[in-house]
Amino acid sequence: MARHQQAQQPNDQISDRLIRLCTSSESVSSLLAKDPDLAPGDAWEKLYGDRTLKAAQERRDTNGTIESISAPLDELEKATLCGKWGPTQPSELFLKIYHDALCTLEDDPFRGMVSPSLMGSCGTVPLTVISVMPDIVRHMSNVIVRAEREVFLATNYWQNSTASKYITNAIRELDRRAGSRGTKVVLKILYDRGSPRQLIEPHYIVSEREATGKNVNLPHPSEIPNIDMEVMNFHTPLLGTFHAKYMVVDRKIALLQSNNIQDNDNLEMLVHLEGPIVDSIYDMALISWHKPMVPPLPSHDCPATHGGVWPSGKGTLGADQPAREQPSDRNQQPSQPLPPHTADDPHYDDDIAGEVARIQASLSPKPGETHMEAVTRLLNHTINEGFPGDPKAPKGERMTPYITHQADTLYPMALVNRAPYGPPTHRSLWTPQNAAWLSALRNAQNSVLIVSPTLNASPLIPAIREACERGVDVYCYICLSYNDAGELLPKQGGHNEGVAASLHASLSSDSARSRLHYKWYVAKDQTVPLVQSKRLRSSHVKLMIVDGRVAVQGNGNQDTQSWFHSQEVNLLVDSEELCAEWMSALERNQNTAVFGAVDKEDGVWRDEEGREADGAVGVDVGRFAWLKGAKGAVKRVRGTGGF
Repeated sequence: MARHQQAQQPNDQISDRLIRLCTSSESVSSLLAKDPDLAPGDAWEKLYGDRTLKAAQERRDTNGTIESISAPLDELEKATLCGKWGPTQPSELFLKIYHDALCTLEDDPFRGMVSPSLMGSCGTVPLTVISVMPDIVRHMSNVIVRAEREVFLATNYWQNSTASKYITNAIRELDRRAGSRGTKVVLKILYDRGSPRQLIEPHYIVSEREATGKNVNLPHPSEIPNIDMEVMNFHTPLLGTFHAKYMVVDRKIALLQSNNIQDNDNLEMLVHLEGPIVDSIYDMALISWHKPMVPPLPSHDCPATHGGVWPSGKGTLGADQPAREQPSDRNQQPSQPLPPHTADDPHYDDDIAGEVARIQASLSPKPGETHMEAVTRLLNHTINEGFPGDPKAPKGERMTPYITHQADTLYPMALVNRAPYGPPTHRSLWTPQNAAWLSALRNAQNSVLIVSPTLNASPLIPAIREACERGVDVYCYICLSYNDAGELLPKQGGHNEGVAASLHASLSSDSARSRLHYKWYVAKDQTVPLVQSKRLRSSHVKLMIVDGRVAVQGNGNQDTQSWFHSQEVNLLVDSEELCAEWMSALERNQNTAVFGAVDKEDGVWRDEEGREADGAVGVDVGRFAWLKGAKGAVKRVRGTGGF
């Protein structure tokens, strides 16, 4: 489904045709509900293919049977009409951002990677995870084992690792539970492991030998007789990386996260979603798969808006589902702490409350250990065992990897995605994702928080500068040296240190510079930023919060690759309460705000004695930076570099 998008400026008005697409009852998933053997790519062409849209326009122009419904409406009223918000009421700021994202679909709805009728929705957020990889995959594994009928798991890079072992253990446990129930579960896995075969077939079904080989190491079909597993490898040549990371279970729960499935030192962010928004993510998953599903997903005719395959209100373990070990675990006395859920010794919980209790128990200090030493143990996990925390790290608030929210509160939500774009040009700019980010900066009145491992996209830099110049405080939480080598390639935007320095220098006054708050990531147990190349403490979180009330969370980095090429999935959500809880948790689980600030005059971080960060390449990387960039690009393709 390769499409060559143009760098055309989007319309600034929502057309009648786009309103009809958004208010329609039809979508890719609705067509598959009627015919589950239909390829999602064919369903898209039937609904939104060039010929289909052109024919609809010609019918309107020739016989005038479709009346204009947009003429009496202003643009925000149109945007309101273009979403299925349920009982929620989107704010003006949310609608402005959503409006600008919608306008990019006028020439090509495919840019949004979701059926227009499902782009605007609502949903709940029972849980957020802000922590290192094991804590992210612990929740993923718990959600997998609770599945009743199906699991759709998508990630950019899958690597045989401790992280993947949490998932494969859960697949085996899911098989055991399905067998005890006498049922079958359908499992789809979608990833991007670069292969020459993708030059001919961007979407290809992975062979049994490849899926179970040493690099991926998924269970062999003979090990999981109660699971029908199908694995796809997807990449749009040359540069259209499948960078999305999400999971949909039983069309009842969706997880949207920042992490790949591989071991690293990253701080990551996962958001657990329920409610109607799950139908939107499910629809996007079908479109990404593109080919017929063999077998089809069992929930094809059970939308989340109707309760999915679970009875309404049961977003946790089904009542008839057997558990293993948990009852005795949960009933232990306080003097007998809950055993940790690890890759070598799984302990699954019945619900989110059980997971929270277990993870917080794992952060309880052992005899003779402080809470900060327990945090260091958590942050070291599988790859940095023995690396010491800084004894000067302030005690402050305790780290809370799992953050619970009001589980029954619906918020206005929308998907602001971007489709993959392969050609090595920067023509694919106007997508819902990019338009949402730019609109957020343009419409902010007080503050914008940007959290990303990298920041160098050419359209973003002037937008940040303009916001600071007009009086908006812009906070940039970026990871020092993240993927420096890859970003030093020509036309990639430059490395993080160079961008920070040039952005500070470009501001017109001390007043404007005072409103740019640029900070390098500092881990919870540290007091200085550590360069990402050391693989000790890094941040891979992707989040933007505007005026403390509207957020964009998901997969997209603020770099050239994510802005112009990769397929990304992002959630636009409207909630002052949720944004406050996310901001509080971010501050609580790291020391970036306290120790990460660069100098406001030159954008360079220095310690109390005036020294730059150990191992940093500096602002000026020299004439031959592209050689480092070439090496970084090779590492990225192999999955060993930061991405």
